[in-house]
Amino acid sequence: MNLPKDLFRAVSLTAALACASTGSAARAQTAPAGCTWPASNTWIEVVVDGFRNGDGLMAITLYPDKPRKFLIKNGSLYVTRVKAQAGVTSGCIFVPKPGVYAIAIYHDENANEKIDRSALGLPEEGFGFSNNPSTLAGLPAFRSVRLSIPRSGLVTRIRLKYP
Repeated sequence: MNLPKDLFRAVSLTAALACASTGSAARAQTAPAGCTWPASNTWIEVVVDGFRNGDGLMAITLYPDKPRKFLIKNGSLYVTRVKAQAGVTSGCIFVPKPGVYAIAIYHDENANEKIDRSALGLPEEGFGFSNNPSTLAGLPAFRSVRLSIPRSGLVTRIRLKYP
């Protein structure tokens, strides 16, 4: 007569353990291979559409949530580069911790590790920003590119624009 009660307890315990282990696995995501820069517990996948060719590199620049540091020399947290691919290029970057950041992208077609500019100072290579703000009237305002990264495993899509 105790067999059904013992069996019920065993099944209940097994189910509870399975739920607990599944929940832990879902919360503890591992960064994809190739995720770059100082390893942390927080990372984001950056998917960039619109590469006109697979020449050179895609540069991913991560900025802190500080408007005065956006797009100025030495204002970024870091820059990482991945091989460009025609059409869509993806890269994974670690961020220091959950929070708000800005991302700027450019297609470094000649792989000289700088964005080439015209005599007027305009970009000569493809570029883009988190949240895909309009750039018709010039560089975007910092508030338009702020990106909340509350946890790992998120994906942001950026559309590349060429001059």
